[in-house]
Amino acid sequence: MPDHPSQRQFADMLQIAGLDVDKNAIQRMESGSRFITDIELKIIAHVLQVSYTDLLDGEE
Repeated sequence: MPDHPSQRQFADMLQIAGLDVDKNAIQRMESGSRFITDIELKIIAHVLQVSYTDLLDGEE
């Protein structure tokens, strides 16, 4: 995985993992204008190789 994938690359990675999202959805997630479901959160955490609690904590 690239250190900082583009939104397009991240969307592609999520699609491979079974989550049907596009670059625009990633952009809305990042800006907080799109709700992220629990299932999406689980897949995002898996793709990023972190725990979902790391994503919820919001710490870098």
